[in-house]
Amino acid sequence: MEATGLVLEGGGMRGLYTAGVLEYFLEQNLYFPYVIGVSAGACMAASYLSRQEGRNKKVNIELVSDPRYLSFRNFIRKRELFGMDFLFDEIPTKIVPFDFETFLSEKQQFVVVTTDCETGEAIYFNKHEHGNDILKILRASSSIPFIAPAVEYNKKYLLDGGIIDPIPVKKSQQDGYIKNVVIMTKPKHFKRRPSKAASVVKYLYKRHPMIASLLQERYKIYNDTLSFIEEEKTKGNVFVLQPSVGIPVGRIERNQKKLTELYELGYNDAKSQFNQLKQFLIRQNQMIKSKEG
Repeated sequence: MEATGLVLEGGGMRGLYTAGVLEYFLEQNLYFPYVIGVSAGACMAASYLSRQEGRNKKVNIELVSDPRYLSFRNFIRKRELFGMDFLFDEIPTKIVPFDFETFLSEKQQFVVVTTDCETGEAIYFNKHEHGNDILKILRASSSIPFIAPAVEYNKKYLLDGGIIDPIPVKKSQQDGYIKNVVIMTKPKHFKRRPSKAASVVKYLYKRHPMIASLLQERYKIYNDTLSFIEEEKTKGNVFVLQPSVGIPVGRIERNQKKLTELYELGYNDAKSQFNQLKQFLIRQNQMIKSKEG
């Protein structure tokens, strides 16, 4: 597994699927030397990397009924549906403490994807250089257009990394991890469709025309990424875990029953496919040894 990366898609509350998968990985003591995540995927990865079993479930299911977490009240008060201060300040420092010490001390690489509002380019922040600011970086990566404002960090204004790099397999490969396990939050055969709100996008992001342009092209970026992943699967470079059945959970879902079902689906999918996953990882190790020999 020395050369295998872990790639995590975003998806708002659909990230509970990823949380379930990672919970099973935690129980099996399965870790990867390199983890890269977008938005909700990056958030779920943080608790996985800090070795906190059950934390993602507690934060994202038990607390979701709190209006400070997700509500139209937040939008009226701060123009954000998700309570970003609550999520990235109160919860990790007071309510369900995040284990910063373990997170920072573990040797695994962790990369978080964001989008630069000015250039429209992906900006990748790694734990080694930016670990102490991880909450702010996760907040930036999770700032979904229309429902959360951009985050200022390192003299840049940043938004959801999924706008430009929704499933960052190519970045993982560029960083030296040709083989990857990819956790996706949408079921098989999903394709993103063109946005019907092109004129609204241009108006709301007139200060950041590159973001407006990207949002209009987002469906192409996403679908091209899916095609690339399929090509890499045929080459034996990618192992994909994604919802085996459809559960109607959207980005802003608050129904705890549905969220629990999605979390359990992720856990059970990981469990049922674990032997296949182990075979994939064993093959990578064998290939590495044969090259070294």
